[in-house]
Amino acid sequence: MEKKLIIKGHDKNPFVKFWNWGWGIYYKNPEIWNYLIVGLLTTVVSLVTYFIATRTILNPEKELELQIANIISWIFAVAFAYVTNRIFVFKSKNKNIFGELSKFIGSRIASLIMDMLIMLVIVSIMGLSDIVGKVFSQIVVTIANYILSKLLVFTKKESR
Repeated sequence: MEKKLIIKGHDKNPFVKFWNWGWGIYYKNPEIWNYLIVGLLTTVVSLVTYFIATRTILNPEKELELQIANIISWIFAVAFAYVTNRIFVFKSKNKNIFGELSKFIGSRIASLIMDMLIMLVIVSIMGLSDIVGKVFSQIVVTIANYILSKLLVFTKKESR
């Protein structure tokens, strides 16, 4: 990736210094920064879907409905995450999209189970707010998803 967004000259201007500093950090590891951006957007998709479900048709105080809302939010988030990770983060050229998608869904099922267990412990066992549980769970799951995506799904050796 070219460093087109760095501004040359004007080194005394504090805005330009801050701008160049920010882009300098980004260019050191753009994949991680792109993943964080996509992960944040995926989290927004997940949270919005979850909160719409639990504030309209499902009751998060009922354990089964809590998990149904969690699964609905997961489905929307996974669909969004696959497309954005493939295009913007890992820039996959893998022609075997079905195989790649299968691995992606498999890794996300693992993180869904993690998400459901975290929600069960925080909300149903500890009695804390479902909002606290969902936000904490999203942080843990985002980190796990990056590791799984990097190591198992979007590997460079399979891009033939």
